[in-house]
Amino acid sequence: MKTLSNTKKEARTRRHTRVRAKVSGTEARPRLAVFKSNRYMYAQLINDDLGVTIASASDLGVKEGKVKTERAHAVGTALAKLAKAKGVEQVVFDRGGFLYTGRVKALALGAREGGLIF
Repeated sequence: MKTLSNTKKEARTRRHTRVRAKVSGTEARPRLAVFKSNRYMYAQLINDDLGVTIASASDLGVKEGKVKTERAHAVGTALAKLAKAKGVEQVVFDRGGFLYTGRVKALALGAREGGLIF
């Protein structure tokens, strides 16, 4: 019997593999992919059919005075604004194996408030 490792990185990789097996972006509904590091938050709109990134946003340029959750919300809002400019209304959410809480949830709420539907 094969044992599963319990490291955080390997657990996230397993979750991400499960999510990616079910979620794929198209031209009509691109995939909103989320990645978070310890310091920053990144989000992309990806058309998996063509393998093209439509738009991307991160909190690299955001002022340092804000809390990480507030910056993640701002990233979601900024990405929604870029998506609207490109004519994208609906997306498929890919949390990247991260749990839907904290900064990931804040980014999703920011994108919804910006007008994206998922």
